[in-house]
Amino acid sequence: MHPSARITKICITISLMISMMAGVWIGFPDDLRAETKSVQIKHNALILNGKLITHDKELKESRVVLMLHGTLAHHGMEIMTGLQAALNERGTATLAISLSLGQDNRSGMYDCGIPHIHKHEDALDEIEAWIDWLENQGVKEIVLLGHSRGGNQIAWYATERMRSSVTKVILMAPMISESDGPANYKKNYGTSLRDVMDKASAAGSKMMNDVDFIYCSKAKVRGSSFLSYYKNEPRRDTPGLMGKIKRPVLVLIAENDQVVPKLPERMNQLGPLENIKTITISESGHMFLDFALEDSADAIAEFLQ
Repeated sequence: MHPSARITKICITISLMISMMAGVWIGFPDDLRAETKSVQIKHNALILNGKLITHDKELKESRVVLMLHGTLAHHGMEIMTGLQAALNERGTATLAISLSLGQDNRSGMYDCGIPHIHKHEDALDEIEAWIDWLENQGVKEIVLLGHSRGGNQIAWYATERMRSSVTKVILMAPMISESDGPANYKKNYGTSLRDVMDKASAAGSKMMNDVDFIYCSKAKVRGSSFLSYYKNEPRRDTPGLMGKIKRPVLVLIAENDQVVPKLPERMNQLGPLENIKTITISESGHMFLDFALEDSADAIAEFLQ
């Protein structure tokens, strides 16, 4: 967003606040009056949670952006709620969802004290369950959006289970293979990933204690769950999936991303792909906060047009 546009937006916001304080009602067009509601569905005996913001109660013929969070996060985190609000301002309906991560009716960030029995690829079935729900509501056009690890899970889904109702894919700072690689594990925990992998292979479906896992140190983790997040799996490398997605794809890169700093290099190595559009959001960190979120919403709105 150009600085002058940001200043204009701030001035409009201040004017609205002053008018409301003075008791003056500022009307909005009907298509910008949104309805926000919590949504729950049942999947594999688990309750899944989401938040829907729409301008059409019936959802008939609507386009909805299905949004997925990053590692061990949830649909109420700042990037998700902020992006939903920003896209709502631009007339776009959204459904932000929380992965169960093996828990019933999960909300908030994952509690590292809870044993980890979930797998990275579990997300694909839950994405599909939410697409089923949207289609059953009458939604004709679904856009998939994922951030960070969620970006990889969305891309993986798009390469293997694409529905005719899914028309576009948006990936915000998607995960690359280095994210769960030996170098990062050694840097974060001072331990050899190979050694823990050997223990996880031996454990299988049994639980392991005091294991450093993703963002959780000394956690209780099922062996097969650990392997799911750390074994050599080409499909966990998002750039490697790009050529297999048969829909228009928007990749948003955060200029100052310290989580996936090699993403620009990896995307450049792919060469030109006619269905892939890459945009770098200036002055943005991995979480696309503040003005970076507004710039991202502008890019997404343009992409959706």
